[in-house]
Amino acid sequence: MEIQIGRGKTARRAYGIDEIALVPGRGTLDPSLADTKWRIGNIEREIPIIASAMDGVVDVRMAVLLSNLGALGVLNLEGIQTRYADPEPILDKITSVGKEEFVPLMQELYAEPIKSELIAQRIKEIKQKGGIAAVSATPAGASKYGSVVTKAGADLFFVQATVVSTAHLSPESVEPLDLAQFCREMPIPVVLGNCVTYEVTLNLMKAGAAAVLVGIGPGAACTSRGVLGVGVPQATAIADCAAARDDYYQETGNYVPVIADGGLITGGDICKCIACGADGVMIGSPFARAAEAPGRGYHWGMATPSPVLPRGTRIRVGTTGTLEQILVGPAQLDDGTHNLLGALKTSMGTLGAKNIKEMQQVEVVIAPSLLTEGKVYQKAQQLGMGK
Repeated sequence: MEIQIGRGKTARRAYGIDEIALVPGRGTLDPSLADTKWRIGNIEREIPIIASAMDGVVDVRMAVLLSNLGALGVLNLEGIQTRYADPEPILDKITSVGKEEFVPLMQELYAEPIKSELIAQRIKEIKQKGGIAAVSATPAGASKYGSVVTKAGADLFFVQATVVSTAHLSPESVEPLDLAQFCREMPIPVVLGNCVTYEVTLNLMKAGAAAVLVGIGPGAACTSRGVLGVGVPQATAIADCAAARDDYYQETGNYVPVIADGGLITGGDICKCIACGADGVMIGSPFARAAEAPGRGYHWGMATPSPVLPRGTRIRVGTTGTLEQILVGPAQLDDGTHNLLGALKTSMGTLGAKNIKEMQQVEVVIAPSLLTEGKVYQKAQQLGMGK
């Protein structure tokens, strides 16, 4: 339904994850019977959760640990890990300065050139330790370092920016990355994003994307929505992009997963994204809280180091447990941020969904009071959903 903003401008109502709820169907099943497996490119994973390519979230160690637990971690090829041979003192500096010093410090630290040899080294370190080497770069970075990534033996390449499209207009002096050609020439699956609309998703799939990332600005450390005024709330964005996936599959027989990227904190958030149509999710801040995370209890966005317009901030998320506790339990907290896989399986069992495809079909209702109804004591005492 269109809403009139004023004469000459109408708008469509969009919904965020916090505004919806999932409705149980006719049957239920034991959570142990819920099948959460999914496939991205030629890689199958038990857990449909990816750790974001952010410097406070994924380094070599985290990528390997996530792989071993059945999930996936993506390494940022334009971050600290590929600019400094020893990133530890740099991470110490980032996490020790005050709020006022953070932005100028980041601009200074990220001015250090990216080194091709470090890209190759990090990928090889992940592979040598038995991990899946999934890496991320901006379109410009992908164009520059694609061959390095291929030679080093990476398994997945994520091409990411605030917004990625196949119809990008560049100055005459800049040759834009031809996404279709890049996907065609890369010998490994290429994931493209980010986007929030049906049309762009369809175009990215036609360009050869092995998966498409959905989400602009919902991340915990992202300020793009405030700085740029750009974005679509995640529930609506996922549903629109999933519709493009389904239409593309009907047309071609090629199923391209849709990944909800950003704004997800709890197990319930993940469940609702999949119910809106996502095949998997990408999260940052929940994993930044792991004891093994490189951010030392802090989290900052990929877009932060822009030399002219920082579009991210550093937030303190604290350290709440091990990566294993956060991902597969046992939960030590009562707020839905531990045992994310257990939450997904239990939700699927409650809803009667045997697999991800059935989870995508469950009934969704608009429920702005879902997180507040009856929770007066939790809120007053800062417990559970009142934190």
